[in-house]
Amino acid sequence: MIVFPNAKINIGLNITERRPDGYHNLETVFYPIKINDVLEVIESDVLSFQSSGLDIPGDDADNLCIKGYHLLKKDFPKLPAVKIHLHKNIPIGAGLGGGSSDAAFFIKMMNEKFGLGLSDDAMEDYARVLGADCAFFIRNQPVFAFEKGDEFESLKLSLEGYSVVLVMPDAHVSTAEAYRGVKPTPVKESLYDLVQAPVADWKRYIRNDFETHIFAAHPVIRGVKATFYEQGALYASMSGSGASVFGIFETMPDLSALEEYCQVFYNV
Repeated sequence: MIVFPNAKINIGLNITERRPDGYHNLETVFYPIKINDVLEVIESDVLSFQSSGLDIPGDDADNLCIKGYHLLKKDFPKLPAVKIHLHKNIPIGAGLGGGSSDAAFFIKMMNEKFGLGLSDDAMEDYARVLGADCAFFIRNQPVFAFEKGDEFESLKLSLEGYSVVLVMPDAHVSTAEAYRGVKPTPVKESLYDLVQAPVADWKRYIRNDFETHIFAAHPVIRGVKATFYEQGALYASMSGSGASVFGIFETMPDLSALEEYCQVFYNV
């Protein structure tokens, strides 16, 4: 069985407060985009994980798909072993949720393949254990996300008719680096309301709280956003904690200069 886990972008990201458990409360809008990994699962005698494509850092045993398997196995002890192959195409360290998407799609695939009978709500609960944004990819529809980024409110939002371009510069931003430089600030107006405005107005009101210190530490990321606006973007932003940057255009721009030193994904 083969599925194609997709990435997401964050439209706005406000870090609102630090929680007693050490995490942060935030608000953001998750929007799915068309950059995909390839995930295959085959029933096997032994649980195993293999990958191709982009190099995935860390031990295979720590991969979120493997962790997802063990999570399901606790409640479904008769779950057979599987061979997992992941072809990695979604940039890593990009703020695109690629690893979270792989894990969520794995849970959905196991549910379908082995008839576990899990509802979307139940699969979201499993996904939340694996990561704050994992649960988003179960339903995979635009949402307003809050608390740790794992609670959702449905949102009517479509970027159809626009040209959306994503650029991954030669930079890597870890989650730890991103949060070290951010100061939680309560919002005056919720992002849920701000995103209802026309896209052309977003640049006046919608921000990503990580950008200020990440741009200072990684000028190449700041430069990508500046190039987007020079090329006529209606809105441009770093996605999540970076390092990728997306731009929303009325017509497709000429970004050939960026292609010389960045990965450029068109019509995502």
